[in-house]
Amino acid sequence: MLAAGVGGQGERLAGRSKKMAVESRVTQEEIKKEPEKPIDREKTCPLLLRVFTTNNGRHHRMDEFSRGNVPSSELQIYTWMDATLKELTSLVKEVYPEARKKGTHFNFAIVFMDLKRPGYRVKEIGSTMSGRKGTDDSMTLQSQKFQIGDYLDIAITPPNRAPPPSGRMRPY
Repeated sequence: MLAAGVGGQGERLAGRSKKMAVESRVTQEEIKKEPEKPIDREKTCPLLLRVFTTNNGRHHRMDEFSRGNVPSSELQIYTWMDATLKELTSLVKEVYPEARKKGTHFNFAIVFMDLKRPGYRVKEIGSTMSGRKGTDDSMTLQSQKFQIGDYLDIAITPPNRAPPPSGRMRPY
């Protein structure tokens, strides 16, 4: 059996086999994700995003999406995969003036068909707040693996009823 030696020379191991462990020394910071390709909104057709909202701070129950039914609070938005959560928050605030109040909390989730068993699943993806900057503001649909045909569920919590910020939000 040959094993790598100094300077790339092979050396014979006399009657013994030697196992070598190879360990990756790459840290998470060094792993570079492929950057999102910018979308030319002038040349790319927008997608229809079906958004469902609640104003009680909780997402819709998954059984509300069963058997071809959807919740009645549907908002249809034409947008692109590079739409940010802050951009989507602004569009929702145009339709619901009560959500414009400073401190209103928006919790976003993707609702998608479960391919392994019948029904839908939900994946919370981030949150924004009216009048405050947050770490999730620049998160895009594309970065969260949103697929055309998925729904977006937004739980809106009015000010003073929202859970205290977890340190992720900061005033403008």
